[in-house]
Parts: sequence; structure tokens; C-alpha cells
Amino acid sequence: MLIARLMYGTAIATVLVLAQGYSEAAAPKDIVTTAVESGSFKTLAAALNAAGLVETLQSKGPFTVFAPSDEAFAKLPDGTVATLLKPENKSRLIAILTYHVVPGKVMASDVVKLSAAATVNGQRVAIKLDGGTVKVDQARVTATDIACSNGTIHVIDQVLIPSADNIPTTAEKAGSFKTLLAAAKAAGLVSVLSGDKPLTIFAPTDEAFAKLPAGTVESLLQSENKEKLIAILKFHVVPGRVFSDEVLRSKELKTVQGGMLTPMMKDGAATINGAGLVATDIDSSNGVIHVIDSVMMPTPATAKGAQLAPATSEHIAQVCPQKSQTISYRVARAHRR
Repeated sequence: MLIARLMYGTAIATVLVLAQGYSEAAAPKDIVTTAVESGSFKTLAAALNAAGLVETLQSKGPFTVFAPSDEAFAKLPDGTVATLLKPENKSRLIAILTYHVVPGKVMASDVVKLSAAATVNGQRVAIKLDGGTVKVDQARVTATDIACSNGTIHVIDQVLIPSADNIPTTAEKAGSFKTLLAAAKAAGLVSVLSGDKPLTIFAPTDEAFAKLPAGTVESLLQSENKEKLIAILKFHVVPGRVFSDEVLRSKELKTVQGGMLTPMMKDGAATINGAGLVATDIDSSNGVIHVIDSVMMPTPATAKGAQLAPATSEHIAQVCPQKSQTISYRVARAHRR
């Protein structure tokens, strides 16, 4: 009987040891180690090392990484990777790599429910389901839910490229904000809009400025009216990156000028202090641009969030220049660029 008990105890101990060994062998490793050991992400691993991000992606996290394969990096124009790996281009490399990382553990079942995701870079990637294929910006997701100890990896077939242009440069390239840029220059605010601190700007188009009474813009651009011009422009700027869904969830947004903006959604028309939202979520390297069809004035009434006269609505389809992303919805009195 004693021998039988000893044999039974020994068997149980053996099973426990074997189970422990199997568990340790099967335990997932951190994101970087998993990527390196897979053998399909040599370029990504080299880029993470050059950018000094290895330790970050080996930390607790969790992180979700949309990982371009070696074949994805090979699709870039000749010399691109070699250029990015140079020390003098480290900041741009960091911007690109962090654009592939989303905070938290976002599994494939959650990804397909999203239309966009904020990255560690600060800019957002667009997500859509296209004929059964999930796309992140223009990249296809080819494998999902690769388990890691500090998050998960989804494999993509293209390298995601965030905007490298700051707010003024993005506006200049759009071609619809000549008056706004001239006003920012006259007000001495170009350097502020080009800075490192993220900003959200509700940008009136040239047509929006043209709606003002005759002579208004010319008057504001005169040096003696500089302070008034500064106040008006700052009334269109909110600190931080505030994307469209966050805008519409907000009761009020405090501007850099100090006044308050009140978003509204009525009968499918999105407005901010009465100005119609024409296009939203245009990424820049230091913030986000939402396009509006009227100039907002920081009067005491608007500072309290009063709404201007309601606007009519029409259907608009806009294309984000950085991502070729079509934004389609009903907005107030929108013009077409």
C-alpha cells in the first residue's frame, strides 16, 4: 500500500513538472522577440533598433502592432529604408514606427468594429472592412492575433506612412486655405501652428472668408487690427488632438482664445458654433484639421456657446489627402473643394 502511494505521488509530481515545462515553453514572448523569432520581420526589427524603440515594445504595454512584413518594406521606393535607418532621420523613423502601434490590446474581433484608431504617434489610422479584407489605411491585414506577452501583432502588407506635414503645410497643400494662411502670417501665428504641441484647428476655407462682409478680411489684415485678428484665429484652435467623434461627443470645447465652441448634430447636419463641418480628421504631424464653411467670431455670445443661425445641409464626400480616405456624411451648408 505504501509503495502504491509513493508511486502515485511520483506520477503526479512528474505530470506537474511536465505541465510546468510545457506551459513555460508555450508562454508567449514580448512583441519584439516574437517578431524577431518569426523570421518575417527582419526589416522591422532593424528599424525598431535604429529608432531606439526595442525596449519600449518589450515593456509591459499592452500594445497592438500592425507589423509590416519584410515584403511590405520591400515595396517602398528604392533607398527608402536605408535612408530612414540613418541617424539623422531618426525622428522621422520614430514617427513612422509609432504610427503602427496602438495602445492597448486590440484583437481582430475588435478591430473590425472600428473605423479608426489613435496610434502612439498621435495620428489616427483609418480602418475599414473591404470585401471581407480588413484595411488599415491602404494596407491589407494578412494575419491577426499573434499572441505576445505584452500585446498582440497583426501583420500588414504595406508600410503605413503618417503625415510629415505640419498644420500650415497641410493647409497650404490643400489649396483651399489661402486666406487663412495669410491671416495666420499677418497675426504672427504660423510658428505656433507649426509647433510641437498638438493642436486642433477648425479651418475656414477661402469661400468661408468670402462670406464675411466686403472689406472685413482686408481690414483684419491691417497691422492696427492685429490683436483682433489674433483673437479670431485663436478662437478656431483647440489644444490637443480632438478627432471628430470626440468633437461631437463634447458639450463644449475651450479654445486657445478662451472662448467656448459648441458642437451640434441635428438632422444629420454637424455644426460647430453654427459653422458647418465640411471635412474632418485631416491628419498633420502636429495636430488635426476639421474644415468649416464659415468664420466663427469670438463675441460674448459665441464665447458662451451660442449658436448662429441654423444652416441647411447637403451630402458631402471628401477625401483625406494623407490617406486617400473618403469621408462621407451630411453636413451643414457645405461647399466643395
